[in-house]
Amino acid sequence: MHDQAIKRLTLETDLRNAIDHQEFMVYYQPIMDILNGDRLIGFEALVRWQHPTRGMVSPMDFVVIAEETGLVVALDSWVLHEACQQLVKWKTKFASSHKLKMSINLSAQDIRNPNLLKDIDRILAKTDLDGKSITLEITESMLIADINQTIDLLSQIKSRNIQASIDDFGTGYSSLNYIHRLPADYLKIDLSFVNQMQEASRNYQIVRTIIALGNQIGLAVVAEGIETSGQLQILRDLGCRFGQGYLFSKPLSVQECN
Repeated sequence: MHDQAIKRLTLETDLRNAIDHQEFMVYYQPIMDILNGDRLIGFEALVRWQHPTRGMVSPMDFVVIAEETGLVVALDSWVLHEACQQLVKWKTKFASSHKLKMSINLSAQDIRNPNLLKDIDRILAKTDLDGKSITLEITESMLIADINQTIDLLSQIKSRNIQASIDDFGTGYSSLNYIHRLPADYLKIDLSFVNQMQEASRNYQIVRTIIALGNQIGLAVVAEGIETSGQLQILRDLGCRFGQGYLFSKPLSVQECN
């Protein structure tokens, strides 16, 4: 226990220094329109930590600590700025990229941050990016704490032409009581369902139900974690509109995207 406590304290100290010394990078995973010729429609921005001595640190090793210490608010703000700035560069450089969208994750700490909307407005103004070019992803489990507050926040986000996505749908406390009230645009199927999606299996039935639900209430469905052509075909047959995963591409650095 002592060793674990020392390891955590060291990681927390390194994390604070990493934010100050800009040791983080944003990687971008392509999101495809799988019903229309696997056309690229945007990217999901994913944070990576290039530690000066430990090398690349997995998000699983630092995101939870960042959330528990509140450091995730500053980190997410930085990711939002970097991702928006990069999208502007791509839109300027490539004529065919003017319709590309950027999906960016928000944490539970962000949702409770009273300055979130001001921060979003500041970043959009600074990067000269229209709100319609970004989608903010909120995990389903965040919605339960204060559903009315979340609805109000998403309504204010929508008023800026920003789209909202419910991430990891099906892994939290899914409730039809709130899903139809949320001013969201996308449902995102968690990769844990896609990975075990053999036809006639329980996961297959869950995925089919989520896609049918999204289509019936007007929410576009995104499947993440697509790794095989078989999974892709099942999702197409079920009418899933968008997808991402290693079948198309791993998360890429800016240099690899260019």
